[in-house]
Amino acid sequence: MRETLKALILDLQEAPLETGVPRRLAVRPVAGKATILIGVRRCGKSTLALQQVERLLAQGVPREDVLLVNFFDDRLAGLAREGPGLVTEAYYALYPEKKGKETVHCFFDEIQAVPGWEPFVDRLLRTEKCRVTLTGSSARMLSKEVATQMRGRALSWELFPFSFRELLDARGIEASGTLSTRKRLLVEKVFGEYWETGGFPEVIRLDRSLRVKTHQEYFHAILYRDLVERHDVAHPKALSDLARWLVDHAASLYTVNRLTGYLKSLGHGVPKAAVASYLEWFEDAYFLYTVSLFDASLARRNTNPKKVYCVDHALVTSVSSGLFVNSGHLLENLVFVALRRAHPEVSYYKTRSGREVDFVVPGRGRPEALVQVCETLFDPETRKREVAALEAAMEELGTKEGTIVTRNESERIVTASGTIAVVPAWRFLLDQPDAAE
Repeated sequence: MRETLKALILDLQEAPLETGVPRRLAVRPVAGKATILIGVRRCGKSTLALQQVERLLAQGVPREDVLLVNFFDDRLAGLAREGPGLVTEAYYALYPEKKGKETVHCFFDEIQAVPGWEPFVDRLLRTEKCRVTLTGSSARMLSKEVATQMRGRALSWELFPFSFRELLDARGIEASGTLSTRKRLLVEKVFGEYWETGGFPEVIRLDRSLRVKTHQEYFHAILYRDLVERHDVAHPKALSDLARWLVDHAASLYTVNRLTGYLKSLGHGVPKAAVASYLEWFEDAYFLYTVSLFDASLARRNTNPKKVYCVDHALVTSVSSGLFVNSGHLLENLVFVALRRAHPEVSYYKTRSGREVDFVVPGRGRPEALVQVCETLFDPETRKREVAALEAAMEELGTKEGTIVTRNESERIVTASGTIAVVPAWRFLLDQPDAAE
C-alpha cells in the first residue's frame, strides 16, 4: 500500500490542475486549523480545493510541498484497514528532508471515506508542519460535527452552487458598476440561462433533458448516500416521499404536524420526532432549508409555520411534479438562495395585521434588509397587496427601506414608512454579496 500511495502522490503532483471557473468565496486558511469546505453534493468543493492549490503554486510554493489525495480513489481501498496515517508516511518517505522543516500543504478530498480521519488530521495539525484543507460529502462533513471531532481545530467555509455572478464569470462577462445598454442586454441574456439551468457547475452547459436527468441523479444521491445510508433511516421511502413533498412545495409554509399527517396518509407510520429529524438532516446536507418567523420570542418562532426552500431553483424544476410549484415560487427560491449565501440567518415576517413579507435579514438590533418577491406588479390589486405588506413591516420594524424583487420591473415607490426599491431579479442578484463576510 505504501508504494501505491507513493505512486499516487507523484501522479497527482504531475497531473494538470482542473480548476474550472474561479469561485467568489474568499477562503482564508488559519495556521493551526484545518480548512473545511462544505456544501451540497456536486457544488464544486473539490474544484475549489484545486483552485487553492493553484493559488499556492502561483505564490511560489513548490509542487512537492503540496500533498493532494483523493480518498475515493479505488487504489486506496486498503486504507480503511491500515489507517490514513499511511498517507503521510508515504509522503515523507518520498521527501524525508521536509519532515519538521518545511510546511506541507495537505489537500484531502473525500477524506470521510477512511475511518479514523479525525484523529489523523488532529495529529497532523498538532505534531507536523502541515496546513490541512478537507472536502467531503456535505452530510459527512458537517461543521458542527467537525467542531466536536476536531476539538476547535477547524474552520468551515460554505460553498453553494454557482451564483449569478459566477455564471457571468464563466461566460466571461464583467458586470460591475453602471452597465451600458449592450452589457445590460448580455447580463439579462445570461440571467435567462441561469433561470433555466440553475447553478450546479456540471449542468450549466447541458441541454434540458440531460440537465433534468443529472439533477434527478443528484436528488437520489443526496437522499440515499448522504441521508439514508448515513443515518441508517428505518423508513427510506417515507424520507423520499417527504423530500418530494417539500420540493413540490418550495417557498411554501409547512408544519411538522402537517408533514406527519401527510406521511400517515401515504401509509407511513413515521412518528413526529422522526419527521423533525428528517427536516434537520435535509438542512445538514445543504439540500433543503427551513426559514422561521422573524420574532424576538423563541416560542413563537418554533410554534409558527415554517417555510421551505431548495438549494437550487432549477433542481426544483427537475425534481418536482410541477403540480404545485410555479414561476413565482421559483423566483422566491432563487432570491432566498442569494440571501442565504451571504447570511446564515434568513427569516420571514408577518405583520400585526397578518400580511406576510418573504424575507428578513437580521442585522444588529434591527433588520438589515426587508425583501418581498413578486413576479410582476402589473396587476393593481397585487401591487397594492405587496406594497402594503412591505410598508407595514417597515413601520413595525423601524426601517426606512424595503425591496420588491420582480422578474423585469424597476421603479422607486415612496411611502409614509420609507422608500421601496422595485428591482428586476438580475439586478438584485448582482447587488448581493457572493458569500458571508
